[in-house]
Amino acid sequence: MQTQARSRSLVALGLAARTAADVRITGLAADSREVREGFLFAALPGTREHGASHVGQAMQNKAGAVLTDREGASIAGSALASRRVPLVVVEEPREALALAAALWFEKQPEVQVAITGTNGKTSVASFTRQLWSEMGAEAVNVGTTGIEGAFTAPLAHTTPDPIELHGALARLAKEGITHVAMEASSHGLAQRRVDGVRLRAAAFTNLGQDHLDYHADLEDYFEAKAGLFSRVLPEDGTAVVNVDNPWGVRMVEVAEAHGQDLLTVGRSSSSALQIVGQRFDATGQELRFEWAGRLHQVRLGLIGGFQAENALLAACLCISTGADPVETFDSMHALQPVPGRMQFAARRENGATVFVDFAHTSEALATALRALRPHVLGRLVVVFGAGGDRDRGKRPLMGRAAADHADVVFVTDDNPRSEDPDLIRAEILAGTRDRSSDISEVGDRAEAILRAVDALGAGDTLLVAGKGHETGQIVGDTVLPFDDVEQVSMAVAVLDGKGL
Repeated sequence: MQTQARSRSLVALGLAARTAADVRITGLAADSREVREGFLFAALPGTREHGASHVGQAMQNKAGAVLTDREGASIAGSALASRRVPLVVVEEPREALALAAALWFEKQPEVQVAITGTNGKTSVASFTRQLWSEMGAEAVNVGTTGIEGAFTAPLAHTTPDPIELHGALARLAKEGITHVAMEASSHGLAQRRVDGVRLRAAAFTNLGQDHLDYHADLEDYFEAKAGLFSRVLPEDGTAVVNVDNPWGVRMVEVAEAHGQDLLTVGRSSSSALQIVGQRFDATGQELRFEWAGRLHQVRLGLIGGFQAENALLAACLCISTGADPVETFDSMHALQPVPGRMQFAARRENGATVFVDFAHTSEALATALRALRPHVLGRLVVVFGAGGDRDRGKRPLMGRAAADHADVVFVTDDNPRSEDPDLIRAEILAGTRDRSSDISEVGDRAEAILRAVDALGAGDTLLVAGKGHETGQIVGDTVLPFDDVEQVSMAVAVLDGKGL
């Protein structure tokens, strides 16, 4: 909701009512309960119901105008008849709301970039902000972990609704923030939440099976991601694409079709920034890459080969928005991992290490385990589960990924939500048949972590996957306190006799 003591005409917000009358709008709301006198109420189509069913309440709260689509206009017909207000009917009301929000709030930070992809969005956004900050900019990243950096604030969603997002951007500009790196989720892009954001550059990390409970199929999922380049990023912007992922080649075609400048990251010689070598150790990696015909080498305190790709995508975003390449590369040594993204959690007295990661798809789990393997002298152990009320098709694929890439597997609960956790685990275990890994089923997540930590010998490494930075476990409609890092620390303390 927006409640500043000012007003804008509908025309000034890029909207035209069905009637010739123009009115002054005093605020924007997509929730009828937040409507105040003179507000524009956006009655948007939803997955469960159409927002137009709440136009009556908006009218009671003295809405000044209603924005909706043709279906919404039909649904709200009787409610609108009770109080004559301007009605704006458009084909894409979500897009119209986002553009209106951009006009309403006006101000945005000078340099803004967005990142989309199945995995790596949070890390790339954080790394971009860290690099900017290291080079002296007032910078933040916006997404799953809220607003972080030179200004901090919580957010309800990875990609906030357009009213919240544009309100936040205006506030950041007022606070002196000049650089913003934001995550653009597939939901946020499909629902036009990022439209109206003035971007200088955008990045694509990768694409794997996820969110197919929302998107019809992988092609639909890709098209949602591609909207960042085909619709939001302007023609004079720069597309930064990881071409090591097969979908990256297709995203390059999308960017080229829209005339955007292109920077590619990958291991092929055709990449603008080519990875030519990595050497791993227990605490990070040495990375060699080529840029503009010159070799560079940096030390990254980051676990996992994929983190090099994320760091270099971030570097390209900085370069594409005006940063000096050499200064950017020199700043990479200072990068710190994002909480819950391949985060070091604890070390046992015998030297075994434990990491926590947000990996919650089969591709992400396989990538995380493959990335850890070069850092591990002994066995690789994993604890993971799958969320309820989400894409069921990925569960056996996650089981297969774990059994294929780890030596010891503990299948446990994640966020079962309304589903039977026993059935979720059974669907995961179906993917582990005929695999040679040591596989155990332990429903209680705390017990699974304790047993996995107890199993660690010298040189072993444990990955606790799926929840990352989250501090709660959703069972039914209840969110129970649960922090993987905290549980790991407690398990190590108990088993190594350090107390709590």
